[in-house]
Amino acid sequence: MNDATQASAQSYAPDSRNDEVEVYVNGAFFPRDAARVSVFDSGFVLGDGVWEGLRLVKGRLLAVDDHMARLYEGANSIQLDIGMDRDALVGEIWKTLRHNKMEDGAHIRLMISRGVKSTPNQDPRFIVGGATIVIVAEYKQPNAALKARGLKLLTSTIRCSTPDVFDLRLNSHSRLNFIQALIQAINMGADEALMLDDRGFVASCNSTNFFIVRGEELWTSTGSTCFNGITRSKVITLWRDAGKPIFEKDYTLAETYAADEAFVTGTLGGITPVTTIDGRKVGSGTPGPVTAGISELYKAFIGE
Repeated sequence: MNDATQASAQSYAPDSRNDEVEVYVNGAFFPRDAARVSVFDSGFVLGDGVWEGLRLVKGRLLAVDDHMARLYEGANSIQLDIGMDRDALVGEIWKTLRHNKMEDGAHIRLMISRGVKSTPNQDPRFIVGGATIVIVAEYKQPNAALKARGLKLLTSTIRCSTPDVFDLRLNSHSRLNFIQALIQAINMGADEALMLDDRGFVASCNSTNFFIVRGEELWTSTGSTCFNGITRSKVITLWRDAGKPIFEKDYTLAETYAADEAFVTGTLGGITPVTTIDGRKVGSGTPGPVTAGISELYKAFIGE
């Protein structure tokens, strides 16, 4: 990675072991520079597919049942036949981990497209085989330096879509609007884009879910126009189980600017503080104690 990507909200600690990791493609393994899919694959042609990101921590796939439920619900929504049931697919993930002798500290990207087409077009009836399944397992740990300083966010002009336009719960390969939002943020010197919903309320970030802290209260969006984040859901449950107030509600940028703290959640990064939004300091401008407490709760929950 270069210096620019180290500032990304999706950055991670480099690990030379990844040079030797082999990639699963439809049941076979290939060196990472030899792993290929067809130019006629529907995922390449139109982003027609679904995906999941999972973590391996001390021999456990975190929240694997939740991830599989989300994956199969998304596939069902777009009538994509994965070609195997959940247990079999999880078995292929374990096969990939065993093949690469991985036991801890790995991040797995599971990508499934509708498969190869006879010609590049939209119509799913032009599929000529089964689904394409790719599993990329890499040694990845969150970027500690980024967590220590906190993320810089920029509010994007690009909005999160509503379910009648594009349902973000699908975890689809189609991510162009979020890439556009992130490019806006990068061009303004930020790490990640904060995105609003169609009415102007805070919704999500381009690759993570967003929370603010006001006192001991956690606020996050209603969930109607944000990713169906599994880490987001765990944080809500953990804070509620600790007897602390959590609100899934509509709130504005003005209320966000007045927050004491803010953070984002995601599979790889877990809990990452936010210290600047639109050039304004969040609270003191440093990672705060409530965010640190939530991070400790989450680490204890996953056994990290």
